[in-house]
Amino acid sequence: MNILYNILIFKAKILLPLIAIFNKKIKLFVKGRKETFSKVSAIKNKNTIWFHAASLGEFEQARPIIEEIKKNYNQYKILVTFFSPSGYEIRKNYNLADVVCYLPLDSKTNAKKFVKEVNPKLAIFIKYEFWPNLLNELKKKELPTILVSGILRDKQLFFKSYGGFMRKSLQAFNHFFVQNKNSKKLLNSINFNNVTIAGDTRFDRVSKILEQDNSLDFIAKFKNNQYTIVAGSTWQEDEALIVNYINNNASKDEKLIIAPHNIKADAIVALQKSINKKTILFSDKEDKNLAEYQVFIIDTIGILTKIYAAADVAYVGGGLKTGLHNILEPATFGIPVVIGNNYDKFQEAVDLVKIGGCISIKNQQEFTAHFTQFKKDENFRKLTGTINKKYIEDHLGATKLITNYLIKNKLIVSSRAVEH
Repeated sequence: MNILYNILIFKAKILLPLIAIFNKKIKLFVKGRKETFSKVSAIKNKNTIWFHAASLGEFEQARPIIEEIKKNYNQYKILVTFFSPSGYEIRKNYNLADVVCYLPLDSKTNAKKFVKEVNPKLAIFIKYEFWPNLLNELKKKELPTILVSGILRDKQLFFKSYGGFMRKSLQAFNHFFVQNKNSKKLLNSINFNNVTIAGDTRFDRVSKILEQDNSLDFIAKFKNNQYTIVAGSTWQEDEALIVNYINNNASKDEKLIIAPHNIKADAIVALQKSINKKTILFSDKEDKNLAEYQVFIIDTIGILTKIYAAADVAYVGGGLKTGLHNILEPATFGIPVVIGNNYDKFQEAVDLVKIGGCISIKNQQEFTAHFTQFKKDENFRKLTGTINKKYIEDHLGATKLITNYLIKNKLIVSSRAVEH
């Protein structure tokens, strides 16, 4: 299997540049990786802590730890790598990182070169990113490596009879900080006992949202103290349900804000044209009386969290088909959250659906029924939102647990200790 894996990586190296000619996302994927080694040269021979995140969601799990290290151990350089363009393109200018770049393809040559160039004092992998050649190189160099906010499932290669080479790569980890009991049980089943159930660091991240100023003047003017639904990170399949509800069921005293995942001009124009209620775009909002509009389409990025603060109910996209987006951000404001029916890979969604703070829908009928109920029944709305708020409050502390481990095991040390 190890040989087969390396053959697949070799083929990917050849095929991806060809696919990039026809695919914009793959083009970013290929082009960005050409800059990786020149970027990491800036931190060569420095005290570097390396964080690797697949995409934006995993980066949010890394952020609380990065912030803690920068606050109290600022002698370290921070390297953040991404696998996906969707994460890199949004966070490539993250101000707490000294270098942000793409992870190179996991060939043996790349792994050896990357680990030698970075030579991290500590490597932190997020959630479920496991690259065997990189991990084996870290182990060979005896460089401290941990997994945080980990999620493991019995369908993964580690737990198959033919997954020996992947199981071997897990030996690189000094410690696994996982989100749930099942992940710990699975690791224990293949003789890894250096496991702690720490939960998800994103809870610590989203709880801090409440400490910032979340007001947006233009959102307040649009809302005009009326009942408001915010649909965040929506895809086409989500928008089909939302638009149907707006056109056929939304009452006149009901406001709707849609923040699509895809904000390309043609997609935004098509979305706006499909709505038969008075609709305004973020890009067209200047000099408009926003209170006159019923639907607000946010054709920009970076403000969704603050928009959730104005919601009475939130719909979070991706759960019908493409992959559920962050439900903790709206939940932290103590409002109900509605999602699609494909959420089993997200522990917080599984938990919140089970206890009733999050509602899962699979079709138009269910979507309309639940949003109609939330509009009519304020007590039900408040009760559902309270469940979400309490759930987040009950799951704080993963960041402190992890950083305490790093301090205790001297994987991070104060600048004073370094000087001595």
